[in-house]
Amino acid sequence: MVGPPGAGKGTQAQILASELSIPKVSTGDIFRTNVSGGTDLGKQAKTYMDRGELVPDEVTNEMVRDRLAQEDAQAGFLLDGFPRNVAQAETLNKILNDLGERLDVVLELAVDQEEVVRRLAGRRSCRSCGHVQHLEYDPPQVDGVCDNCGGELFQREDDREETIRRRLEVYDEQTAPLVAFYRNEGILQTIDATGAVEDIAARALDALRSQA
Repeated sequence: MVGPPGAGKGTQAQILASELSIPKVSTGDIFRTNVSGGTDLGKQAKTYMDRGELVPDEVTNEMVRDRLAQEDAQAGFLLDGFPRNVAQAETLNKILNDLGERLDVVLELAVDQEEVVRRLAGRRSCRSCGHVQHLEYDPPQVDGVCDNCGGELFQREDDREETIRRRLEVYDEQTAPLVAFYRNEGILQTIDATGAVEDIAARALDALRSQA
């Protein structure tokens, strides 16, 4: 799945993986599993993470290779958060070729940038329980107070408008070229990622089934 921050990739990936009975493979999950499990790759990744540095592509790529070789991924999988750039996409093709697999479809969640800003900038997180609310879509009953536990709601740095716009610039620079890459490969399906979650999921399933 590809799409800008705030497009709903994580939410839709969870729904689609459940509907299709395949594992959702995300780099975040892979990192946590390897680090908590103390694997060799996890130890390598942790040395970079502890220094506040990005984990190099070669370590991430090997983690992905190991995950896709596991038994539960043999009947299919849904990638969430990988690849993030064309170089990773080319490496993924090599990994899949080595495993005797290929990507059937790449789903692009298309959403207007101003909609992304509206979605993310309206989020407020609870300092006490971590519950997330939205000023427009799920407003708190009492301004600034978490409906879940009564804690203080605040705006995370990642959810500030200037930060969101910078993240969108980075997406355009690094990740958006994936759309052209996969369009050239003939496996890109683009859907409208605005509206109700269930409506977006229905569009996504229709797009995936049309490519099968």
